[in-house]
Amino acid sequence: MSLLSVPFVGTGADTALHIVSAVMLITTIGAAIYGFWRIHELPINKAHRHDHHQLGLITTLTWIGFVWHWVWVIAVIIAFVDMEKAIVRFRDIWLDNKGNEEDTAC
Repeated sequence: MSLLSVPFVGTGADTALHIVSAVMLITTIGAAIYGFWRIHELPINKAHRHDHHQLGLITTLTWIGFVWHWVWVIAVIIAFVDMEKAIVRFRDIWLDNKGNEEDTAC
């Protein structure tokens, strides 16, 4: 055997190794596509589970997010943040700070 010869070339093992590598390549690409899809559908699944009021908006933003990825980030924020609680919390903080400012002004 010379140093330039490649083992298994032209044998049944060569064909089997090509088949195994093709199956592994297709499986890896399929798994990557499936994983990307599952992560991308995360906002829609979250909205369905919690019966979100903005389900249509989240679904639309998720689909647009396939083209413009920053839109998908907005869909995630809308799906995971309870806006009613956030607004109430913001209002309470705002009113509490207003009360503290009036106390110090006197």
